[in-house]
Amino acid sequence: MEHHPPTRTQSLYSDFISTLPQNIIEDILTRIPLQEALRTSVLSKKWRHTWRGMPKLVFTDNMVNHLRIQLNKYKLISAIFHVLLFHNGPTIVEFRCSVGELHMESEFAQILSYLARGNTVKEFIFSSDNRSNKLPVSFFALQGLEHVHLENCTLEPPLTFNGVSSLTVMNFQNVEVSAQMLQRFISKCPLLQSFILIEVGKGIESVPAGGNNFTLVDLLQCVPLLEGFAITKHYMKYLCAGGMPHQLPTPLVHLNHLFLHVCLVEQNEISSALCIIRSSPVLERIVFLMDNNDKSPVQQTPANFLDPEGYPDLKLDHLEMLEIHNYSNLPLEMEFVKLIMAKSPELEEVRIRLNSNVSADEERKMLKEMLLLPFPRASPSAKLIIVSP
Repeated sequence: MEHHPPTRTQSLYSDFISTLPQNIIEDILTRIPLQEALRTSVLSKKWRHTWRGMPKLVFTDNMVNHLRIQLNKYKLISAIFHVLLFHNGPTIVEFRCSVGELHMESEFAQILSYLARGNTVKEFIFSSDNRSNKLPVSFFALQGLEHVHLENCTLEPPLTFNGVSSLTVMNFQNVEVSAQMLQRFISKCPLLQSFILIEVGKGIESVPAGGNNFTLVDLLQCVPLLEGFAITKHYMKYLCAGGMPHQLPTPLVHLNHLFLHVCLVEQNEISSALCIIRSSPVLERIVFLMDNNDKSPVQQTPANFLDPEGYPDLKLDHLEMLEIHNYSNLPLEMEFVKLIMAKSPELEEVRIRLNSNVSADEERKMLKEMLLLPFPRASPSAKLIIVSP
């Protein structure tokens, strides 16, 4: 076959590719799928081994698309070990692994053990389709972790766990973890600034008959540098079993963003929410996801339970945004909104997203009550936005 020398355009393209700065090449590699990044080794000599220093490694079960699950499993494991074997580290900015429905617990333990021996991992992201998928002990040996995102798995730190002194962000989604295990983990993460505990369905063990030795009060005292906190229904119920004090022993002096999933027809949950709010003097944004309050059995609460005059120690001097989702327009919900508005002199916006069961007549009645009827407002200029479903 006759050989044709490269055209001038091809030569110029090759020269351009070869002369790109190393940081530009690495940036390009982090923006494309891992399979494509490996294929760049054929572009030029300079690119041949560049992928070995990629700071972000993303492995997902859709990297292999064979019909047989078992074959998918071994293809993914092989790909992960191949990349790690040739990766020249030593710092991996992000390690992401999504195993889907593949059962590879023992192999994943070996992968993390290998990863922990010679690398520093800054951000670790793991997800599966099976919440009983227990994180291996080798996970707790990873060094340098700053961000951890876990989804659909079980967390059980060993007794020998020494903590993660550099961890600042922890995101747990649908993670099965007992109060005891949560205490063991979070009490050894002194620099934590962002903590998310959310679930779909039951995300945590059922409440033991004797209550918890580790409650939400204890948890919040473990994270003095916390700036953002989110907790949803079942975690909240589990950790608040037995009630909350009027105020936390030590205030959360850095907390500025708060997300709570609560049932406002239960006085215990209102008290828990107020305890956190009262103990957070620099809150700037509060987001509430209301439980289906209109479908919950209404409990008796004292008259004027949420009267602003009954909360002289509740001060929200920095609050700028109040957002409420799934609002059912129940009296306690309305009183709660009024209480927050009465205590927030810097409030700029109140955004209420209505539950689909709120009728047009109820919406008009609510608007009339909030816009025309007098009630204490610390910030008269705050915008009120009602969003219909």
